[in-house]
Amino acid sequence: MDAEESAGGVKPAAVSYQLLIAVADRQRIRIGRLGTFDFPAGRYLYTGSARRALEARLARHLRPHKRLHWHIDYLLAAPGVAVLAVRRCTLPECHLCQRSGGAVIAPGFGASDCRAGYGSHLRFLDGAIQRP
Repeated sequence: MDAEESAGGVKPAAVSYQLLIAVADRQRIRIGRLGTFDFPAGRYLYTGSARRALEARLARHLRPHKRLHWHIDYLLAAPGVAVLAVRRCTLPECHLCQRSGGAVIAPGFGASDCRAGYGSHLRFLDGAIQRP
């Protein structure tokens, strides 16, 4: 039986997702009320969820023009930032985030409602952070 299948042979619906994101050049970006952060150039992994309308949420993230609401909106609106891939998953958001690894660049990013204490749902994947 596939890991994504239930005992009845039906795949459960995805409830969480991950966006693989490329930041072309080092940037300083204001992330709403969370604050301003320096984002080194490289690859990032953002983990999110949608209890309803997962596909609509993903489509919104991929739209170039939108009202800035979630932390991820501010990052994706910055010049030189692009979504490279989307992964849907049946694991809860916080469990998926915990398994992802990577470095925390912006504490609290995407984790306003996280009770598991993982610190950030955005992880920098490209090795050690270079300090100026």
